[in-house]
Amino acid sequence: MDHFLYRDGVLHAEDVAITDIAAKVGTPFYVYSTATLTRHFQVFDDALKGMDHLICYAMKANSNIAVLKTLGDLGAGMDVVSGGEYMRAKAAGVPGDRIVFSGVGKTADEMKLALTGGIRQFNVESEPELDCLNEVAVSLGLVAPITVRVNPDVDAKTHAKIATGKSENKFGIPIRQARDVYAKAAKMDGIEIVGIDVHIGSQLTDLEPFRQAYLKVRDLTETLRADGHNIRRLDLGGGLGIPYERSNSVPPLPVDYGHVIRETVGDLGCEIEIEPGRLLAGNAGLLVSSVIYNKNGEGRDFLIIDAAMNDLIRPAMYEAYHDIIPVIEPNAATETNPIDIVGPVCETGDTFAKQREMPSVRDGEMVAFRSAGAYGAVMSSEYNTRPMIPEVLVKADQFAVIRARPSFEEMIKRDTVPEWV
Repeated sequence: MDHFLYRDGVLHAEDVAITDIAAKVGTPFYVYSTATLTRHFQVFDDALKGMDHLICYAMKANSNIAVLKTLGDLGAGMDVVSGGEYMRAKAAGVPGDRIVFSGVGKTADEMKLALTGGIRQFNVESEPELDCLNEVAVSLGLVAPITVRVNPDVDAKTHAKIATGKSENKFGIPIRQARDVYAKAAKMDGIEIVGIDVHIGSQLTDLEPFRQAYLKVRDLTETLRADGHNIRRLDLGGGLGIPYERSNSVPPLPVDYGHVIRETVGDLGCEIEIEPGRLLAGNAGLLVSSVIYNKNGEGRDFLIIDAAMNDLIRPAMYEAYHDIIPVIEPNAATETNPIDIVGPVCETGDTFAKQREMPSVRDGEMVAFRSAGAYGAVMSSEYNTRPMIPEVLVKADQFAVIRARPSFEEMIKRDTVPEWV
């Protein structure tokens, strides 16, 4: 569910007309709904009710500080994968004891930053990382709380570029090696073992891979406890999918995901952490763009819009689908025709949809990309010297720009020319 609906023939974000936002900030822009972010967090929270748990938002999905603060004020923790994300989480007011640090390439400087600033845990992904973390912690006279991310070799049945739990993926330590790694960690002066971490991929639409992975984590928990380790926290990752294509079947709901957690590991007496990103933010955002030209080609027509692959790269990178709808509601009897929806960047890959059935949208009118709140703005760039587009947050009948569009002058001034050129 989201809060982007037509009212009086115009698409609204909560109680604000998209046309009103466009009149102030221009297109293209991203717009996020506070009500949708809140609802999605609460649905996840309710799904885990009765279990000791913490929802750590995977902020790589959307790291705007206003979004982070909205979720943090609801009680969310943060899952960070870089020093910069850690600093953003802290800037949003999230305390260190609600921040977990994931990622395969944590540097010593990032470890020092989190240890001195406060951290809930590091999700350790390799033995070299464990060695480095121990050295940093000892040098600071501190102890680093850790889980070890295990790779359960489970096929998440998702896009190959966002699968993370198979043996050929770069993530985690093979689960068969986990006992040896935990035994090594237990002997380190700068390390405190607090639990186990697992994450198998993103945009999962089937609960069975979760069940398989969590049953393996259950067995490992019992084994490690028998070895004398105090396993009291299970970080079960994220990855639950969202419905990008509204005509398709709906992915499992958070309540069903919660049942899988209860059935597999719910009786182990562990605190449960989950790391949803896309499901919290994805359907809470739109990308709004204006039509520059309707172009008639040979054998096909093109809708050329002012958003481009540098603004939303998912279709070019993952062949990802987004529903694209007119901002002005078409009449129910309006005919649709197949059209290619493309951006202005000088790449054939700057294509959002091929032969998409669309009602007529005239030059200067606007379209909206649904489910654009996750992995949209955070993956954008200034390719072709195109400014990063504004982000807007709506709450009821209010809206505010939460990241402004830079001017060309501001972009160009970031470059410097050596005196010898």
